[in-house]
Amino acid sequence: MSDQIQFIVEKLNQEPFRKNYNLITFDSLESMQLLQLLNDVLGEIDPKHAVDIREELPEQTAKRMLSLLGILKYKPPGSISDLSAFRQGLVTGSKPVIHPVLHWLLQRTNELKKRAYLARFLVKLEVPAEFLQDDTVADINKQYEELMEAFKNLHKECEQLKTSGLSTAEIRRDISAMEEEKDQLIKRVERLKKRVETVQNHQRMLEIARQLRLEKEREESLAQQKQEQKNQLFHAEQRLQRAQLQLKEMHHAVVDSKPESLMKKLEEEINFSSYLVTEKIPRELESKKNSAYFLQKVLAEPAMSQSDLNVLEIKINEVNAQMNQLIEKRMMKYEPIDSKFSMYRQQASIIARKKEAKAEELQAAKEEMSSTERQMLLKTNQAHELEGSEVLKGDEFKHYVNKLRSKNTFYKKKRLEIAEITAEYGILQRTEELLKQRHEALQQQLQAIEDKKGISGYSYTQEELERVSAVKSEMDEMKGRTLDNMSEMVKKLNAMVAEKKASLAPVIKELRQLRQKCQELTQECDEKKIQYDSCAAGLESNRSALEQEVKGLLEECAQEESNYRYINCMKKNLEIQLQRAKEEMKAYVSPDPQERRKAIREQYTRMILEQENLGKKLREKQKVVRESHGPNMKQIKMWQDFQQLMEWSSQGWRVTDGCKYGTVALACVRVCKTG
Repeated sequence: MSDQIQFIVEKLNQEPFRKNYNLITFDSLESMQLLQLLNDVLGEIDPKHAVDIREELPEQTAKRMLSLLGILKYKPPGSISDLSAFRQGLVTGSKPVIHPVLHWLLQRTNELKKRAYLARFLVKLEVPAEFLQDDTVADINKQYEELMEAFKNLHKECEQLKTSGLSTAEIRRDISAMEEEKDQLIKRVERLKKRVETVQNHQRMLEIARQLRLEKEREESLAQQKQEQKNQLFHAEQRLQRAQLQLKEMHHAVVDSKPESLMKKLEEEINFSSYLVTEKIPRELESKKNSAYFLQKVLAEPAMSQSDLNVLEIKINEVNAQMNQLIEKRMMKYEPIDSKFSMYRQQASIIARKKEAKAEELQAAKEEMSSTERQMLLKTNQAHELEGSEVLKGDEFKHYVNKLRSKNTFYKKKRLEIAEITAEYGILQRTEELLKQRHEALQQQLQAIEDKKGISGYSYTQEELERVSAVKSEMDEMKGRTLDNMSEMVKKLNAMVAEKKASLAPVIKELRQLRQKCQELTQECDEKKIQYDSCAAGLESNRSALEQEVKGLLEECAQEESNYRYINCMKKNLEIQLQRAKEEMKAYVSPDPQERRKAIREQYTRMILEQENLGKKLREKQKVVRESHGPNMKQIKMWQDFQQLMEWSSQGWRVTDGCKYGTVALACVRVCKTG
């Protein structure tokens, strides 16, 4: 703990806080000062929170701090059941709560600044599902989500560029290196083209490579489409959750309501919606169209200089002056009846503006109420699931808030009084020191004068007498004032007590009746809930048993159906085989030779005879080949020798004359004959 406090003090003494604290002064800070210090640190992270907490209510301060800590993803130490204690400690400025928060914030200030900046643009506004049914609102919400995604991508690119740390010189070097690499790649491509041109079917290979590249690009596009579809599925699931939450809220609203209240509520909603559809939205749409038309007209015009703007301003002033003159003339020409009509028109316009403002306030209040109800339902479900502490409801929560508010205002008041008294005490202490110094100097001078005149001690005796008389008069006056104040205070207290008793008597009586009624309704609700749970449990058990039985029967039916189909197929196969066997027997025993030839047995018999005859012919041919193999090989050898002799004779022709060549050729012929 001491290390934590020392770290906090060191960080607070540095820029941008510069608090000049030490361990003792920081530990002696009051709860209000601790809250202001925490607010200063949060204001450094998010400038919107740089406010003075004395100018706002404690509930607003706690709500604002809790919302920012939730955005910054701060997790309080301890279990979930300690969240109420954490909130109460944050409201009251408890040190065990504030110190860990300060330590966590000061550890990662830069990271939290970035997170707070991104939260301004990335915290999604939850639009109620009933408004999303409108096409315009749905399109605007879709554009809002697309802009949010674009902001995410741009922020990522910006962070990457910041962290890359590339300078202009490095970029130029990279560009020159890329150009050199480009030239090398061009030369390499040319060499590869020349090498590929010599390969067979190079055009077909290039076409295949091109198709491969196109398929890879298609694969990337399909992967991107898959990611987009995943995002769409995620958004659809979110919309489904919102719709389910809305359905649950409607169920809760219908459970304890009466038909008259529902009809009244529906009439109010119909009136409000009809007002929005018939009056408010068309008027806003018309104004938006007019503003868009004027903006397009301004964009279509050429750019204007400062002189042109000055001329336009002069013209505008002249037109406004003419309009004012015309209005004054018209008002002067009005008769009393027209003046009454104008008064009524003004009143009608004022009422219309008030109606429009109230409609906007009602719409904003409805949106806030729906969002608050959703949050309350979620928090209630979380509290019940996590078995946390009991959530205060209704009058108990109001009483608790009023109690905290009164205590906080009383604390603020006393704290301001203490601060004023402390400041005044410092001033008075300094004044007292100066007066004491002057008094000592004057006493010394007076002592010297008395010693000189021979009457030493006279001034001291006179001062003592004056002091005693002044003290006596002050005491008498204080006693009288105190007695008067006490008597007036007693009268006021008695009157206030009587007034409060008289005003609270009917309220207490009504509260007792309401408490008794609440207990009866709670008891009846518990009994009905027990009956419902028992009935639901019995029906659920019967339903599960019937489901199991139906499932078993369906499986048995499927098994029997598959067996039936298998047996039916086997039966058809056997029937076909039996038919073929009957036809074969009929053809085999038939006296007609043509029919007998169609029999399979006769066909296979003929095929066997043909194959046996073919085998005999092949064996005879094999025998002839074996017998002529030796003489044929000998003749091949003789022709090879003859070819070699002819080659030798051609070589001898180049060396010797024709006579010699003839002798050699004759010898060759003789050799061939003898061979």
